[in-house]
Order: sequence, then C-alpha cells, then structure tokens
Amino acid sequence: MHMSNAPSTQWKEVVAPDEAQRFAGYARQFAELQARKSQKYGAGRGLHRKQLTAAYGRLEVLGELPTFAAQGLFARPAQYDVRVRLSNGGMDKAADHKPDIRGFAISVRGVQGDSALGNGPAKSQDFLLINQEKFAFPQSAEFVDFVVAASHGGGALIKFLVQRHGLLGAARQIAKTVKTFGRPFGGFASHAMFSAAPIACGPYAVRVRLVPHASNGAPVRQVQHDWDAEFSGRLRQQDLQWDLQLQPFVDEATTPIEDASVDWPTPYTTVARLTLPRQDPAADAALAAEVEAAVFDPWQALAAHRPLGDVMRARKVVYFESQKGRGAA
Repeated sequence: MHMSNAPSTQWKEVVAPDEAQRFAGYARQFAELQARKSQKYGAGRGLHRKQLTAAYGRLEVLGELPTFAAQGLFARPAQYDVRVRLSNGGMDKAADHKPDIRGFAISVRGVQGDSALGNGPAKSQDFLLINQEKFAFPQSAEFVDFVVAASHGGGALIKFLVQRHGLLGAARQIAKTVKTFGRPFGGFASHAMFSAAPIACGPYAVRVRLVPHASNGAPVRQVQHDWDAEFSGRLRQQDLQWDLQLQPFVDEATTPIEDASVDWPTPYTTVARLTLPRQDPAADAALAAEVEAAVFDPWQALAAHRPLGDVMRARKVVYFESQKGRGAA
C-alpha cells in the first residue's frame, strides 16, 4: 500500500461509551499506588518518581514552517523560557543502573492562548517525552493493569501475565518488556526522546521528537550508575542543544490516533530549538526544588495542542487525581 506523506486534518478520536467510568477506575488505582509508594519514599509522583536533573533554558520557535506545523506554539517565531525535568520512569526510586524508561519533561513558560483543559488561559505548554518511539501498549487498559501488577513486585507481575496470557503468552510479554526496558540508552544529552502519543497541532495531529545536536557529545556506551552526574557533567562544560520536531498524521491506517503502540513512519520537521545554557544543576537547589514541586502534564497545554487518543485521554483523568496526591510527570 502506498503511503501518502501529505499531512491530513481528517483524523478523529474514537471514544468508547464506557471510557469515563474506566478512566475513573484507573485514577483510583493510580491514587492507591501513589499513596502506597509515598508511604515508602515520601510524597511524590506515581510514575517518574525519581527526579534526576532539573535545568532551565529556552525554546526558540523557528520561522517559515509548513502549514501543518505552524500552529499554536509554533505559529510564529518566538522565544520562551523553559524548565526541564529529567527522570527515571519507574514508580520506585530505583538505582540508575537498572533498566527503565527515561523521561525528559519540558515546561514552556509564558505561552499565550486558551488551555487544553478549557479552564482559562494555558499556564504552560508541557511536552512529556520518553526514550521510546512508541508506547508499549496500544491503549491505556493494558498499561494500567500491567503497572498495577508490577507495583506489587515481580512475582505478582508474572502471576498476572500468566493469568492474562497463559504461559507462552506470558513468556512473550516478559520478553517484550525486557526488550523495551533494556534498550541501550545513550544519555539524556545524546539520545532522542519522543512523545510516543499524538497531540493536536491546530486542525492537524502530530507526534513530537527531541533530537540532540552532535555538539552535545557522543552517546555513552555503558550503563551509568548516576545519570544526573553524566548529564550535569556535560552541562557544566557547555551549552546543550536539541531540535524539537513534529511528524504529521496522514491517515488512520498509517498513523493511528487511538493505537499508541504504532511507530508513525511519517517524516519529522524541525520546528524549534531547545537550548540549556551552561549551568551547574547540582549547585541550584532552589531550581531542583521548584521543578520537583511543579506539575508536568501533557494536558497542561494550549488548546491548539490538545493531547489525542485513548492513552492521552486516560492520562487527563489519572493526572488530575495524581496532582491531588503530589503532581504528575
């Protein structure tokens, strides 16, 4: 089948009739998980609990962008202050050498426009990126079940997988999980990061990627016991820069909105440049505390960049409850 790369506005979301009820249930499960982990570690997020590095910088939106990209935040050239939070993805404060999803959250400050939540002006435009091109599960139901089971330990997770998929299916799921979590990671300064789920871009739909500049230095070749030290060591020496890029929805078969496990094959367009100026994160305790206390939420966004799809709609409900307990990331 020939794929058209032409960005399309013909995307649509498919909302199941029981979605509100299911998402409320997910929120209760995550609230319980978050409370349980907070008893162990102190107040904190349900996922991405372990903050590694906090940094400040700027996002420069470029000019002369194609129509699908020149929407919302990217409608015209501008420069914005940003805060960045680097994290391990887990619900525990695990050692950095353990396999995990890595998170790169960006809060773009000083944006102008209505909020995606419909509750007045947007406070910021947040991008929550991970070191995976796609989500591990097509929709939120499987993800929530997996995380809740995993929160009770490896034995509970294996038991859940066997009950859900049978012995062979469980083995396949475990192998898939090990492959996802165990992918080599080149470090936050030199590894591409992805939204893994779509957002609106005006009347279009896109996914987001952050690509490091070569000047940031070569990827690390071995597992680190301290990812913060590795990243902060580079940032103490030089400015670090990335290209923020968008890839468009073209059709439902190629770039599905409701299945977050599909890696969209459409080309990326660079729309902005992220710069973290040379700084010493370890010496700025106030910034670290500010970022740890802040909310990073894909729904803390401009209406023009409303998150799309089942996974993102579930996050809206779960994060709202999570923020009551501590804050989302």
